[in-house]
Amino acid sequence: MGTTVKWAENGQERSALWRSENNAPAPKTIHIVGDDITADVAYKRASTGEYLLWRGDFNNARQLLTALTRRAQPKVRRPSASPAEDFHLHRQDQARRARTLGMLLVELDANHVLDYGRAPDVRLAATEVYGETSMPSLLSLRELLSIIGAHEWRRKGVHIPALGASIEPHFGVFSPLRGEYVQLVADAPLPAGITTAFDIGTGTGVLAAILAQRGVSHVVATDRDPRAVACATANLERLGFADRVDVQLTDIFPAGRASLVVCNPPWIPTKPTSGIEHAIYDPGSRMLRAFLDRLSKHLEPGGEAWLVISDLAELLGLATREDLLDSIDRAGLEVLGRTDTSPTHARARDSDDLFHAARSRETTSLWRLAPR
Repeated sequence: MGTTVKWAENGQERSALWRSENNAPAPKTIHIVGDDITADVAYKRASTGEYLLWRGDFNNARQLLTALTRRAQPKVRRPSASPAEDFHLHRQDQARRARTLGMLLVELDANHVLDYGRAPDVRLAATEVYGETSMPSLLSLRELLSIIGAHEWRRKGVHIPALGASIEPHFGVFSPLRGEYVQLVADAPLPAGITTAFDIGTGTGVLAAILAQRGVSHVVATDRDPRAVACATANLERLGFADRVDVQLTDIFPAGRASLVVCNPPWIPTKPTSGIEHAIYDPGSRMLRAFLDRLSKHLEPGGEAWLVISDLAELLGLATREDLLDSIDRAGLEVLGRTDTSPTHARARDSDDLFHAARSRETTSLWRLAPR
């Protein structure tokens, strides 16, 4: 059970569960607002940390959030001589913007009904994320819209050409939209005599599915996030690989050894601000280093590991190639080979992106590693 928030409304005391995916603090004071509030007033109040609970038409709330989003846009900066400094300032801007936009709240009743005029039916989407509940919930409108969007992604699925099928991402689980890393795993030659493979940090289960499709008879897929474990399990069952893939909730490695260990770790060594960002951001490259340091103990004799990682952090000045090679060497590993590919996602082609110079040169690599 989460934090319970209390407030007074129409002469009555109200209470609800506080929901926040990015761990925003629960409101100590809540101010009721409705259709008559202007965007300028709402932005000023949200900017000073006031939580505003919407009581009006739902479409008007969405329009207000759009207006707040325009006002919260950071000033456009030209890239400086220090991409790392630009990146840190960009992250600070994102955090400030998220805090401000998160101040506009809505209420779901105990059945996940959004009791507002012209409101959509969000019961299924909210139940997918929060499960059944016995009391109302308060959450930011921005988070609710993310839940609705995630439900649509889950319903439609993301087509994976290498699978010839779709993966259905769940809310809070990173979607496999960056197809280049999936294709690298689909194309790399499998080690001879492979019996068991580990997929470390499986997320949606897409790489475990690729390995199973390629004929690996036993795959153990791990993740430390219960949402990812549920998502991967559902995808692998739907794709018909449940008999070959065992999905486990654990931190990095399962028990035992494998002929092949695959890992696509977070590639930016800085702090995440929400659960889903753990798939991208890894402070101090802790997960990457722990994976490398423990890898030899989980490889069968003659086995190898595939480390699939982007060099974007290097291009942004947040890490160096020497950092990666030193970590590999200190772990007692050697590089057997490397395959590179260029990004195919839309942001790599967006010339208006502050980090276009880095993104356009980004390379994703599959590093083949083995104990020395």
